[in-house]
Amino acid sequence: MKKNLLVAQSGGPTAAINATLAGVIGEAKAHEEIDRVIGACYGIQGVLEEKFIDLTELVDTEEKLEKLRVTPAAALGSCRFKLKDISEDDSQYRQIVEILHKHDIGYFIYIGGNDSMDTVAKLSKYCKDKGIDDIQVVGGPKTIDNDLMGIDHCPGFGSAAKYIAAVFAELEQEMCVYDTKSVIVVEMMGRHAGWLTAAAALADIPNADVPYLIYLEERPFSIERFIEDLKTKLDGSDVVMIAVSEGVHDEEGRFICESVSSAKGLDVFGHAQLSGTGKILENAIRDQIGCKVRSIELNLLQRCASHILSATDIEESGELGANAVRLAVAKQTGLMSSLRRVSNTPYRVAYEGVDIQQVANAEKKVPQEWINEDGNGVTQECIDYLLPLIQGEMSCHFRNGVPDYLILK
Repeated sequence: MKKNLLVAQSGGPTAAINATLAGVIGEAKAHEEIDRVIGACYGIQGVLEEKFIDLTELVDTEEKLEKLRVTPAAALGSCRFKLKDISEDDSQYRQIVEILHKHDIGYFIYIGGNDSMDTVAKLSKYCKDKGIDDIQVVGGPKTIDNDLMGIDHCPGFGSAAKYIAAVFAELEQEMCVYDTKSVIVVEMMGRHAGWLTAAAALADIPNADVPYLIYLEERPFSIERFIEDLKTKLDGSDVVMIAVSEGVHDEEGRFICESVSSAKGLDVFGHAQLSGTGKILENAIRDQIGCKVRSIELNLLQRCASHILSATDIEESGELGANAVRLAVAKQTGLMSSLRRVSNTPYRVAYEGVDIQQVANAEKKVPQEWINEDGNGVTQECIDYLLPLIQGEMSCHFRNGVPDYLILK
């Protein structure tokens, strides 16, 4: 008997999360077990509130599907909603199951990052423990932070990395215009992982005449040592490019951005909301070196830059969505759709499913051996890992000279 498929998105937006959604919709059409594809607006919170839309009707042509693939952010809307601890209160889980049964939903694909995979883990375990075998719950990975376990690299990261590399290459040209000592500090997202910051090294490949200093969250950070690093670079160059993770911290684990002002508070999952590291370093450079210096916080810009997408990222993101459907139809509940790197030259990946319990509430950091001995750059091994992920150029659709996106909700 045919069942409906429900799909939702959660967590921070990316340039590729809708490519995964498009992959889900496109693949669902190929399976006779699936009747209609239903979208839940605003993640698991929207499921609880039954904010559903019919994606089978809304995305009914290949043209719309293609447009969705290159639309940034989260077309279904997102949320940061933490389900209750099952051992204390299972009412939300009972409610979700009742809603899914009510709408004849047999497959639930939840696209998101670490916290979203926690939701998949909890709901799939609840169904298993209660003997509910007519609902298959599968995770679709997503995060620009690239910190999900159980997968070689995360959808959305490749496009964010490509944007970061392009920004650095362009800023470098700007900085080299004047015959004066100048420094630019660029702060990247990455609460507890420095993958995005490491991507700045990709701009250093074709533009090796300008020195880069790259500081990842994975190594303790010292402003005093940073100033010495910068003085050394300025001795041999008029321009220095600096990339820094928002979450860099000292030996005691205190965030550098907290040295001037407290963190911005905690989100519902208990994560510190950070910003201001770049400005702190800018002021330190101005006070202790005195050269021309500016800081830039990429912030939201690195998440949804659909005008410069990695074709590899978009293609893989769509295939991961399609793979999630295949896993669900095969009754492989409690898994996350994943990919494994088979080779670098030529670059090839294989798609599979991994146990969601191995993914939820865990973080993948940049390996220590991929950071140079001085802690201010990355190794060739890191670059070899990153480079295939930014290959190929794609872009959103344009109309009258400006981006034109597919709006669902």
